[in-house]
Amino acid sequence: MLKRYIGYILVTVIAVVAVVISAVDKMVTVATKGQLYSDVARVPKNKVGLLLGTSKYKDKARHIINPYYQNRIDAAVELYMAGKIDYIIVSGDNSSVYYNEPELMRNDLIAQGVPAKKIILDNAGFRTLDSVLRCRDIFGQTSVTIISQEFHNKRAVYIANHKEIAAVAFNAADGDAYWTIQWREKMARIKMMIDLVVDKKAKIYGAPLPIK
Repeated sequence: MLKRYIGYILVTVIAVVAVVISAVDKMVTVATKGQLYSDVARVPKNKVGLLLGTSKYKDKARHIINPYYQNRIDAAVELYMAGKIDYIIVSGDNSSVYYNEPELMRNDLIAQGVPAKKIILDNAGFRTLDSVLRCRDIFGQTSVTIISQEFHNKRAVYIANHKEIAAVAFNAADGDAYWTIQWREKMARIKMMIDLVVDKKAKIYGAPLPIK
């Protein structure tokens, strides 16, 4: 009897969690519909693009490039060359001297023809929330084009919508490990909702550096 009761409780908890995950996932998708673009010709013009960081290498020892990273770089270059953005904030993790996402992104953008003076480093973009908040509070932007994969863009735009930032997003092509990434994204959206409810702040701020 006790085992059956425990089993019933367990099944109920799993069902509730599944419903919550599904509801949040759907909410984010519906709320950002119409703000995401995959065709560069249709993307509204913004002064600044916010390129969200990720690890450059799948396997650093063998220098195997992470396709999610490369596709984001390519998307940012495409936007810039099409005149859809004038500046690119490269926002990522620079938590140690051995790991510097923004510097890697900057170098790869320059290698593809983006002028160095048009690239702004954000070395404290530890999470998507941090990148969006710092874009507003440090770099002075209330209108921005976010650049990442579609699943990530939805979350970033959702955050922007709740932080008084007029955001659109340009979808970079996806990479491999798609289903694993999708599951992780669902969990990230739950964490995002909690952060928004408690009004979580960026880990690091500092002196304003407005892009004019």
